[in-house]
Amino acid sequence: MFTIDAHLDLSMNALEWNRDLRQSITAINEREKDLNDKPDRGKATVSLPELRKGNIGLVVGTQIGRYVAPDNLLPGWHSPEQAWAQTQGQVAWYKAMEDDGEMVQVNDLQSLEMHIGLWNDGASNQNKPIGYILSLEGADSIVTPGHLERAYNYGLRAVGPAHYGPGRYANGTDATGKMGANGLELLKEMERLKIILDATHLCDDAFWQALDNFNGHVWASHNLCRALVNHNRQYSDEMIKALVDRGAVIGAALDAWMMVPHWVRGVSDPKKMNCNLEVMIDHIDHICQIAGNALHVGMGTDLDGAFGREQCPYDLETIADLQKVPALFKKRGYTDSDIENMMHGNWLRFLRNAWK
Repeated sequence: MFTIDAHLDLSMNALEWNRDLRQSITAINEREKDLNDKPDRGKATVSLPELRKGNIGLVVGTQIGRYVAPDNLLPGWHSPEQAWAQTQGQVAWYKAMEDDGEMVQVNDLQSLEMHIGLWNDGASNQNKPIGYILSLEGADSIVTPGHLERAYNYGLRAVGPAHYGPGRYANGTDATGKMGANGLELLKEMERLKIILDATHLCDDAFWQALDNFNGHVWASHNLCRALVNHNRQYSDEMIKALVDRGAVIGAALDAWMMVPHWVRGVSDPKKMNCNLEVMIDHIDHICQIAGNALHVGMGTDLDGAFGREQCPYDLETIADLQKVPALFKKRGYTDSDIENMMHGNWLRFLRNAWK
């Protein structure tokens, strides 16, 4: 089944992990087998050939460049200008993939419909470009709100104002506190440019403030449920209800620590923790029960977000195994229409409405 994944960190993997994503997963992991600088070395699940194999023809591809203050122990850049430069290198990688025929940017209704038509023409996926919608995960790299229009002009269509910790525009996961004047100015400029607000990673204070101050389209690219795994990174039932009321779609993430309680990074094992694709269905079903329908959930795997097979469902070898998911939905009693919506239709409806 044609599938849309609303969160992949492709350019980060290409530039910071030094992965040539045109290669097979086998080749990427073989090259990394003796490296130990990253926790997921030799355990990658995402490459462009695997996306094609899994009929995942459209993704939301990120840029990311976090600014960190001198007393912030998180990894990142020491000035917004450095973070901006990092994201420009990531844009250059996407453009290089376009030049090579591997990817194509989808940034308006016309390019969306053309790309969906290509991927549903009945022909082999082998030589089709992967479509990508450009998103920014954490807005620290936007030097000033005026830089946002520059980014829009090269294709940026969604922004998550925060990532982990305190940010320049909003506070994110494991932080607290509302946005200041610059954060509200960013939201205003996003609304003017019709850039989608990605509510993922916003701390609770900033989440509610953003919904109150942003009148544009809102989605959550990669999130799961606080009721099932109690952490501030997850959405409470109240937050899920608010997103549903705004017409949002929530992408289901496949990071094991978000899926099962009591996960310990670098220690826990997916099989011992019973972390499989069925657990993702549990989270999705929880959202659907709150919404009263299956119209507000999609895929947003984050499968290349600085983790690999060591920290994802044990029954997923590569991202192509998303094709196992429709049968799991079917087993839970979801209709064929529901399943199509959750695999791609809900994201398409959202984009068609946002870009009309």
